[in-house]
Amino acid sequence: MRAHVHVFYSQEDGGYIADIPDLKHCSAFGNTPEEALHQVLLAKQAWLDSARANGKPIPAPRYRPVIYQVART
Repeated sequence: MRAHVHVFYSQEDGGYIADIPDLKHCSAFGNTPEEALHQVLLAKQAWLDSARANGKPIPAPRYRPVIYQVART
């Protein structure tokens, strides 16, 4: 599954948060953007494995940041 990953700095948490908007509650924390990305990719795999094991649907990628919706190539 290809899905958009959103990485941002959280002042409140004092580190970087990475989330996958298409996968409900799939997010991770890291001290660097790279660490947050690595952790969310592990979380993504666990999320997908759990959904498959429990017969839950896996959503098709739908999230597209506005910049991709406005800028057509």
